[in-house]
Amino acid sequence: MNNGYYNPNYESNIMPPTGYPTTGDELPLEQSYVENILRLNKGKVASFYMSFPDSNEWRDRIFTGIVEQAARDHVVISDPKTGKWYILLTIYLNFIVFDEKINYKVI
Repeated sequence: MNNGYYNPNYESNIMPPTGYPTTGDELPLEQSYVENILRLNKGKVASFYMSFPDSNEWRDRIFTGIVEQAARDHVVISDPKTGKWYILLTIYLNFIVFDEKINYKVI
């Protein structure tokens, strides 16, 4: 065990390779399927239904905006009406609604 200290020779400190295998659309094959779907639909408008169980003010919220980026634990959207940008943590995500047909590829 490394006792919480960085040891360059300790196996668990080794980072995964930076190059990921890709699909035909050149999207990285990440662990999160939601992430892959959001990346395929970058630039589209979507509504993100979120729940924040520890908050009385923000219990349930809907964020609508353009999908700008997606990662394992979050999605970045921009709201063209207000000019605001949001980083939404997927841990609070319930579901996503698109108003148009989405790109979807089973990996």
